[in-house]
Amino acid sequence: MSSPKLGQEWKALDSDLQRISNLETATAYVSRPFVGAGISFVFIVVAALLAALFFGQDSNTLIVIAAAGFGAYMALNIGANDVANNMGPAVGARALSMGAAIAIAAIFESAGAMLAGGDVVSTISKGIIDPSGMASTSVFIWAMMAALISSALWVNLATWVGAPVSTTHSVVGGVMGAGIAAAGFGAVDWPTMGKIAASWVISPVLGGVVAAMFLAFIKSRIIYQDDKLAAARRWVPVLIGIMTAAFAAYLAIKGLKRIVKIDLQMALMIGLGAGVLSWAITRPLIARQSRGLENRNKSLKILFNIPLIISAALLSFAHGANDVANAVGPLAAIVHASEFGSFAAKVAIPLWVMIIGAFGISFGLFLFGPKLIRMVGGQITKLNAMRAYCVALSAAITVIVASWLGLPVSSTHIAVGAVFGVGFFREWDTERRLRNNLKAHGLPVRYSTEERRRRKLVRRSHFMTILAAWVITVPAAALLSAVIFLAISVFVA
Repeated sequence: MSSPKLGQEWKALDSDLQRISNLETATAYVSRPFVGAGISFVFIVVAALLAALFFGQDSNTLIVIAAAGFGAYMALNIGANDVANNMGPAVGARALSMGAAIAIAAIFESAGAMLAGGDVVSTISKGIIDPSGMASTSVFIWAMMAALISSALWVNLATWVGAPVSTTHSVVGGVMGAGIAAAGFGAVDWPTMGKIAASWVISPVLGGVVAAMFLAFIKSRIIYQDDKLAAARRWVPVLIGIMTAAFAAYLAIKGLKRIVKIDLQMALMIGLGAGVLSWAITRPLIARQSRGLENRNKSLKILFNIPLIISAALLSFAHGANDVANAVGPLAAIVHASEFGSFAAKVAIPLWVMIIGAFGISFGLFLFGPKLIRMVGGQITKLNAMRAYCVALSAAITVIVASWLGLPVSSTHIAVGAVFGVGFFREWDTERRLRNNLKAHGLPVRYSTEERRRRKLVRRSHFMTILAAWVITVPAAALLSAVIFLAISVFVA
């Protein structure tokens, strides 16, 4: 039998242990952001050492080392912000856990960057400025350095705020601002800038319309049918075929350019063949998977899960192939100018520069990506497997259409616009069905202000925040780049 004194000592010990446990929990919570920052700093240092190892001894070695560090910083930010658009819908639909999404995205982003990333890139961002207008090679180098720093800072700020912005537009703005500061307004190709400004509207609207059209098709042909599973067995393989065709055509244009030059017509033929083959293969698979399922919407989501995961992986591969140049384009320009003492509109990207871009995107996604993934996947509007599939399908098809029309669109704007399109279509469809139901029963169709607000399925606060971030990305990055270039000019003068 224990004494009262011993019992009091045990209580005191339990209390002390609880305080220690609370302290450890609080310490872990507070230190969590510093872990990501610490790993990021180590990666930036490794990137700088990689530049020192491969570039060799030269008068511009320190400049290249600094540029490699900023290029790594930019790649980290692209991983934190841009990749959320590919994985957010799949995570929001609960087809993938956060850990699985990050692992798949890291693998396919890196593979896309290393296997299919363009070995020749327009280092002055698709002709935004004319490098021949620069007074000297050193001026060009500092302009590219300013563009790299400003675009990375802007994407970092947008990630911190929780706004998915276009890293392409950030780089374009940074290059434009530095170009104006270095060579005046005449150095900028304003018609090209006009096309990019037009894409602010075209990208999200096109993505939203295409996603809404596919959701309307799925609702009318599958969800609202009496025998949902029979309709799914007929139409899900068709939708998978369309997805396969779109991705095959997209990857033929973007991903195979290192091996063979493929024009749009040939890419569409490749896509058509892949789509028909995919439809033929998936028909019996979907029929087998649907056996034993109940005739309700929850069963339909199961049939879309695997296609959604595959589409998210392919989007990540395509993103890595296409957008790694945003991280390493200005860095490649600095390396080329430092090595050869001249600048050119297009240069080859060294392998070590591509490695920095590929691994930086993966590290950024792993360390900081979950915040934007949750926002895109669940905080704009509620997604399930079917709605998320419409977003992925819209992203692939819209990029193909934009390439055909020659429009400089943003994959970020397309994907987020598709999420908004799905949400706004659901709002309209829900209200339409309610109106029809009330009319069918002879009831008046009236809504109070509170009722209308309750039926909104898209969070307007996120809509306005993201829209504002999109509009100011280019001018903000340009202004920041101009200030950084002028500061560098004063410092090195």
